Parts: sequence; structure tokens; C-alpha cells
Amino acid sequence: MFPTNKIQLYRDVYIGITLLVILSLNSCKKDVTSNTSEEVIAENVILSEYLNLPNWPFNYEEKKIPTFLEVEQINTHDNTPVTNPITNNGATLGRVLFYDNNLSQNNTISCASCHHQANGFSDTLVLSVGFEGGKTGRHSMGLSNARYRENGRFFWDERAETLEDQVLEPIQDSIEMGMNLNDLELKLQMQPYYPVLFKRAFGDSMVSAHHISLALAQFVRSMISFNSRFDQGRAAHKLEEPFSNFTPQENQGKEIFHSLDKGMCFSCHFTEAMVTENARNNGLTREPSDIGLEAVTGNWIDKGKFKAPSLRNIAVRAPYMHNGGYRDLKSVINAYSTGISWTSTLDAHFMMPGNQSAIKFNLSEEEKEALEAFLHTLTDEEFLTNEIYADPFKK
Repeated sequence: MFPTNKIQLYRDVYIGITLLVILSLNSCKKDVTSNTSEEVIAENVILSEYLNLPNWPFNYEEKKIPTFLEVEQINTHDNTPVTNPITNNGATLGRVLFYDNNLSQNNTISCASCHHQANGFSDTLVLSVGFEGGKTGRHSMGLSNARYRENGRFFWDERAETLEDQVLEPIQDSIEMGMNLNDLELKLQMQPYYPVLFKRAFGDSMVSAHHISLALAQFVRSMISFNSRFDQGRAAHKLEEPFSNFTPQENQGKEIFHSLDKGMCFSCHFTEAMVTENARNNGLTREPSDIGLEAVTGNWIDKGKFKAPSLRNIAVRAPYMHNGGYRDLKSVINAYSTGISWTSTLDAHFMMPGNQSAIKFNLSEEEKEALEAFLHTLTDEEFLTNEIYADPFKK
């Protein structure tokens, strides 16, 4: 535990520094407009010591999302609660928290250690590494378009009822970050930049686990990917039309993706955010002990069911599946083509009608290559490099 007298000392130092900065500004007789108070200037000085936020405030609230992504089909799947809308200051605080190693017990691991922006906020390792070198139980899930998961449940086995619940669990996990929430609140209160950030986000400079949860959830929900080559083509065409910015092979892959007899990919990833609405057993689970959703519900019918993240930026998120068992897209496509196994809980999308056998799509090599080419069009380079999602800490 962190001693209370030390916390008070840090608070006193923080207040003293703020007052000194304000007095210094007054002595210099600087002009201060009604929109830039002395207090704000003093706060910005504190933030600039630790953080690289030159374009504050960042615009997380009003993104220019394409019209086709704002249709009812997408909006009805938005899991943003009315009690935690995305705000510019809230998501900025969430961004700082997401990249801060102080959230781990020994200051070595942040959320971003397992969710890399360049990899669609996933990990290139099969299992991520925790604060003491231990391995996580499952592969790190990509975060693109997480807000469009209709039922709002998170983790591969959907054990978290909301994103607000989910973001606190890795922090408390004994392998991942190893903190408890009481110690976390005290630890972050000592960092000079957090009282400023929490005050701006929530009107209260005190750090609380509740506000940590809200801010992190806001930042994750702000991660909307909508500027891929697919999006550029979709903005100019109906979905069923060939896209003029696609090659013939990519258009063939798009057709296969949306076909009801070739791959049926769209029947699960069925919105244009390409997010599944429920956990499913896809017939590719091999480990008998890996029971997925059944571990949460206690219902045998849920054995082998797992949540699937959005397919946006899928080409940069290898390896794949909850266990990281597929090293590249070609392996995944081959598995769906001929490798689905029948089980009593196999999803109906993968079952032959009228009998107990799994479907075989038997894609040709040409079709497999076309489908892979299409999946590459879902990569959003702007999303993968956008400053508003990047590490805000000075190096």
C-alpha cells in the first residue's frame, strides 16, 4: 500500500507548483483572455512536462464517419451507454491511461503493451507477456470498432458484461498487470498530470477506479476504423456492385465474402463494421479444455463458443483466433474451407442441413487468394498511424 502521508505530500507539492506557476505568470504581466485562464495555463505547463499533447483538445466526439456506417444497422449495434458518452477530455484521459506503465505493479506494462496501434490494437505474440514475464491465457484481441459489438460483452468468453467492466480486469489480473484498484487510485494520484486530466474529464481532480473505467472505455470506443480501401469503395458504390478502386481479384474476394454458398463470412460478420453479434462455435476449436462461453454461463450448449472481434484491420493482426493458433490469413482461410469439425454445439452456419456433419466450403486456390486479397482491403492505414490513438508520453 502507498502511505497516506506521502500522498498528501505529493498533493501539497502539486498545489505549490501550480500556485508558483500562476504567480510567475502574474509577475510577467502576461495578457490572459477569457478563454485561457491562468489556471488552465498552469495546468498546461504541468501536462507539458510529461505528455506530448500538442494538438489538445483532440476531437474524439465528432468524427466524420461515412454515411453508410451511420445507417440504422450500425447505430443499433452501438454499445455506448447513455451514462458514458465519448467526450474529448474523457477519451484523452483514457488515451493517457491506456499507455501508462504506472497501471502495472512494477511500472513495466500498460494496456498498449498487449494492444499495439500498428497491429490494429492486437499483439504479434501468440500470448502476451505480463508484468513479471508470465503469459496471458489467450491471444490479445484487436480493438477496432469494439463499440459496435451489439451485446456489449467483452473478452473472448464474454465474461465482462460491459466495456467499462472489461477495462479494469487486466489491471487486476495476477499475470497481466498485478494491481489492485485501491493501490492504483493512490499511485495515479501521485502523478502530477492525473489531477489535471481527471478534473478536465470529470470535474474532479481525485483519481477513482470508476472514472478510470469510464475514461478507458471512452478511448477504446473512439477507435473507429472507417478509412480503408473498402470504405473508400463503399462510399462510391452499393455493396453488391464491383468497386472501381478494387482489382478484379479483390472484387472476386468481396463477392465470396458476401456469398451464401461460398464462405458465408458476412452471415457472422454481418454489419459493415464487420462485427459478430454473438459468440459462436466455428468448429475450429481443438483443445477440449478450452470451453469458451460455457465457463461463464455454465450451459453446455455454449461449449466452444467465442466472441470474434471486428475484421477491420485483420491483415495486420496475425496470429489469429483466441489461442493464436493460426499464423496467417491463408491458414485461417484454409481452415474455414475444409477444416471445420462437427460438434454438438457447432454453430448452425457451419453445419450441413439435416445431418450431423460440418460444412465444407472447398474453396479453390483462386478463390482463397481472392478472399485473402479482399481482407487486405480492410486495412485502414490512417487508423494505424493516427495521432489521437498514439502514445502520448514523452520519450
